[in-house]
Amino acid sequence: MPRIKIDVPEKFVFKCSIPVRINDINYGGHVGNDKMLSLVHEARMQFLQSLGYSELQFGGAALIMTDAALNFKSEVFYGDTISVSIAVTDISSVGFNLVYLLEKNTATEKKTVAIVQTGMVCYNYTAKKIEQIPGEALKKIS
Repeated sequence: MPRIKIDVPEKFVFKCSIPVRINDINYGGHVGNDKMLSLVHEARMQFLQSLGYSELQFGGAALIMTDAALNFKSEVFYGDTISVSIAVTDISSVGFNLVYLLEKNTATEKKTVAIVQTGMVCYNYTAKKIEQIPGEALKKIS
């Protein structure tokens, strides 16, 4: 099976820090893939909040995640604080990708722990259909 490759953009538009909680740790003693998605969900919510939005209120539409890809680079443990940088890529009329660069500081370096990409589309929950990105939101993410 070919490996998934996520291109890391040169420019990131948002950055936050998220501490790893004990319930993020799996039986292997590190953050598992399901919890990694939870960490990027938290980062996405902080990013949207910085723009004055949420996933349910994105300038008149809602957002729904259509896909996710994760590349693990290093283990993450309880007590680590993860720095998450977010870039907006591949904007279309109805959606965009978010690329997340997750890093932690060690005693000697800043270490990449994961690169994640989520596909987001605008969605109308009442009509149950995809819709265009509202103009105001499009300006803020462009």
